[in-house]
Amino acid sequence: MPTSHTARALTAAIAGSLLALCTAAVPSAAAFATTSVTAHQAQDEGDLNDPAKKEIAMELVSSAENSSLDWKAQYAYIEDIHDGRGYTAGIIGFCSGTGDMLELVRDYAQREPGNVLAKYLPALEAVNGSESHDGLDPTFKDDWASAASDPVFQQAQNDERDRVYFDPAVSQAKQDGLGALGQFIYYDAIVMHGPGTGGTSFGGIRATAMQNAQTPAQGGDEVTYLNAFLDARKAAMLTEAAHSDTTRVDTEQRVFLNNGNLALNPPLHWQVYGQPFDIDG
Repeated sequence: MPTSHTARALTAAIAGSLLALCTAAVPSAAAFATTSVTAHQAQDEGDLNDPAKKEIAMELVSSAENSSLDWKAQYAYIEDIHDGRGYTAGIIGFCSGTGDMLELVRDYAQREPGNVLAKYLPALEAVNGSESHDGLDPTFKDDWASAASDPVFQQAQNDERDRVYFDPAVSQAKQDGLGALGQFIYYDAIVMHGPGTGGTSFGGIRATAMQNAQTPAQGGDEVTYLNAFLDARKAAMLTEAAHSDTTRVDTEQRVFLNNGNLALNPPLHWQVYGQPFDIDG
């Protein structure tokens, strides 16, 4: 049996060990507070998945892509804008040369076999990765416009937009600790530049931004990070003649950011290509 002195020493040692273990295992109150504040701030800054916010996002993209806030009128849109991607069409510019138009028409054919666009699937497979119209002209544009009145095709466009562009952009933005404006900035970038990790793709633009600023999730300042992202986005745009007009960054997204509107709350006033737009509520 240990002496009383030894027992007291043993008891003290055990108590010290338990205290150290508990201290290591339990996060500090400051850590909890930081996490709570970050989550609260993100919630205060809005969620682009909210139907009203998503509608704003669709209108903002349409102002840049189609010079109109009426994004639902763009289901029938189709033209070759001579950017090396073949035909650009639909609500966010699905392209015959980049694969997303092919995936859209495949999905539409599954939902509605024998539809007016299904016969173009072999041609779309053949021109994927190029600017060619082989097998599409001269009737593809008229048939696309005809299909655009079909609610099934409209829903297919909505779903492909969300699957490939909107959902991944918003998810990544939330992981980076961004509010509704940052979520939109990511979404608009992925619409134009596409997903991926190349230098001028969305992933490449984000990587460049993160070399110059920390995301809020990393402990960085949101405005500083978003400015770094927009700088990287603008540099990527300037590498392509078709995207050399950077007003969707300069006189739209940067305006909202400079105004501190991280929640993307209306009223919103901006210009694209010199044309003014407003969303009042």
